[in-house]
Amino acid sequence: MPNTLIIVESPTKVKTIKKYLGSDFDVRASVGHVKDLPKKTLGIDVEGGFEPTYGVIEKKKKVVSELKKAAKNVDNIYLAPDPDREGEAIAWHIAEEIGTKNKNIYRVLFNDLTKSTILKAIKNPLKLDQNKYEAQQTRRILDRLVGYQISPILWEKVKWGLSAGRVQSVAVRMICDREEEIQKFVPEEYWNITALLEGSKPPQFEARLIKINAKKAKVKNEAQTNGILKDLESAPFVISKIEKKETKRSPLPPFTTSKLQQEASRRLSFTAKKTMSVAQKLYEGINLGKEGSVGLITYMRTDSFRISAEALAEARSYINQNYGKEFLPAKPRVFKSPRKAQEAHESIRPASMLYKPEDIKQYLSDEQFRLYQLIWNRFVASQMNPAIFDQTTIDISAGDYLFRVQGAVMKFAGFTIVYTEARDDAEGENGSGKTLPELQEGEVLSLLAIKPEQKFTQPPPRFSEATLVKALEENGIGRPSTYAAILSTIQGRDYVRLENRRFHPTELGTLITELLVDNFPKILDIDFTASLEDQLDMIEEGKLKRLDTLRDFYIPFEEALKKAKTRMRNLKGEETPTDITCDKCKSPMVKKWGRFGWFLKCTGCDNTTNLTQDENGNINRKEEQTTDTVCSKCGKNMVVKEGRFGRFLGCSGYPECKNTMPIGIGVKCPEENCTGELCEKRTKKGRIFFGCSNYPKCSYALWDKPIPEECPQCKAPFLVEKYTRGKGYLKTCINKDCGYKEKK
Repeated sequence: MPNTLIIVESPTKVKTIKKYLGSDFDVRASVGHVKDLPKKTLGIDVEGGFEPTYGVIEKKKKVVSELKKAAKNVDNIYLAPDPDREGEAIAWHIAEEIGTKNKNIYRVLFNDLTKSTILKAIKNPLKLDQNKYEAQQTRRILDRLVGYQISPILWEKVKWGLSAGRVQSVAVRMICDREEEIQKFVPEEYWNITALLEGSKPPQFEARLIKINAKKAKVKNEAQTNGILKDLESAPFVISKIEKKETKRSPLPPFTTSKLQQEASRRLSFTAKKTMSVAQKLYEGINLGKEGSVGLITYMRTDSFRISAEALAEARSYINQNYGKEFLPAKPRVFKSPRKAQEAHESIRPASMLYKPEDIKQYLSDEQFRLYQLIWNRFVASQMNPAIFDQTTIDISAGDYLFRVQGAVMKFAGFTIVYTEARDDAEGENGSGKTLPELQEGEVLSLLAIKPEQKFTQPPPRFSEATLVKALEENGIGRPSTYAAILSTIQGRDYVRLENRRFHPTELGTLITELLVDNFPKILDIDFTASLEDQLDMIEEGKLKRLDTLRDFYIPFEEALKKAKTRMRNLKGEETPTDITCDKCKSPMVKKWGRFGWFLKCTGCDNTTNLTQDENGNINRKEEQTTDTVCSKCGKNMVVKEGRFGRFLGCSGYPECKNTMPIGIGVKCPEENCTGELCEKRTKKGRIFFGCSNYPKCSYALWDKPIPEECPQCKAPFLVEKYTRGKGYLKTCINKDCGYKEKK
């Protein structure tokens, strides 16, 4: 009979851990949190030292009961939820519920789920970490105080069901601020001037104008460009300087959570949420056939670059055996973690070098394989020698003008044979690889052509998932365990939408941000939010008390709450007069806020219509597009309307006739015996998908946009539009066995 109980979070971990332990151990799962604050009340005694009131989650009562029963029959209890603040809270709550009287209760941390790590953790158990638990409780209480006290004000003033999150609202603000920058941006003209040149030996090459009269070239308009071109007509192009030097490019450290989310977004087109979901499965264990469940990576919520001595030795041995001594540095590479990193954790790396991605590919899903391979390659590359380049810079004088060309030739591939980092659009190219001819200083070159190119400065790009995670990290907003949840939450609340992989604030998101910034400037302040994260870290380190942080936060917050209840703009009650008259009764129309945003409402009848508003604030009626589709109820023509879940057809006889229909896109539903048509729809989170018009009778749906063209290869009824990094939009066949692709 087992003498020791081990409690983990996930049922998947149970299989992995049981494999390494004998019959003396009973391994069970809590399946996440077992206790939480009440749903319908604040659950925080503000007057009584901000004490929270926790209760066992209704659907976890059976789990808790079974854990209590199991705990009665053992002498030792090991609490092994995840090694972070949330895991610590789960451990404390389990300890409270199962009772620890006359029991030996320990905390164990598994950074990975390998046999050596598990046995070592059990051999060297820890105590429950009071400070870490206090940090988690402080965060939970702060979030509850903000969310449960601001949200009701928004329900009253704007729309029922809205919510405000302490950290999520700041992320939305960052997106709104970026959008405002873009809208206010005024492009400035500039010109690039490039010379196509030829020396005594091939190949031809291009050099760009960089200086005029020894100062940085700033060519602002066509007139200035024409003057330069005229000067260059008779100017000799002479090589004034050739500089050759050897340069090295060192590998990047292994992944932290944010870096993994950024790279998986750029390389694999994974959302942050998907990245963490797939990584969780790799950490908890994958069934590798005869070997059973094996944890493949270390814990995936970390901000540390630390690597254990054992892992370093294993990586160096692997590199030496598989790539040779020339790729192995004399000493292991040690990377300095960010100042606030939790050094108790390691970076994200393979749990063991025994399981090469290709060797276990058959046991992994496509998503699991690609993410595991990414983590593997980054880790291996991090312990390899630098790449070495011969870089050549050539300066070419032409009268008062200086042109420059750079080229680099790789001498030694180093770590790049395994891994190179993908780049965001704004980061540009790395400049290597251009082949230059053999040239000599003083050599006169032949000018083959001058290429003037008009350009305009560009506004800052909208955030992608990768760049938003990067910005959150750089600004100290959130922590490794929260980035994915932040991105998921702000989309789910309809405050932002992803369009072509870029975040756009919705009308609702912009409005709520304006209201919150106006009434709760401190809560929406990036520096203030970052300072709270620092305070949570200090509580975890035992340098600050929970009560001090909560009191300092709540006193000014309570005052802001009182003011907001009376002074926050009441959109529900607003009616802004307009010059537009009702097309039905000729009464004036007013601008009002409704469930789906701003609209026009007649003051004399029930007529409503959508509106448009230009950058100057001018309001116009949004003309409804009349279609040839006839209403099945009253026989009038249907018009195109817009709602929360996208465009739809509504009867032109509204409000007398309220009939609606989805809009088809000219592609019949491929399901057998279905007469429906595929229609553009939106999920509750605002993501566009395409589903059958006969829903719920037919549930056929897909994410990729159908194109009403027959596949020229296999004659499938339609193609779909897919986005592929580096290739843009492609038309691909709906039949996965076909493989037909063409550029759109």
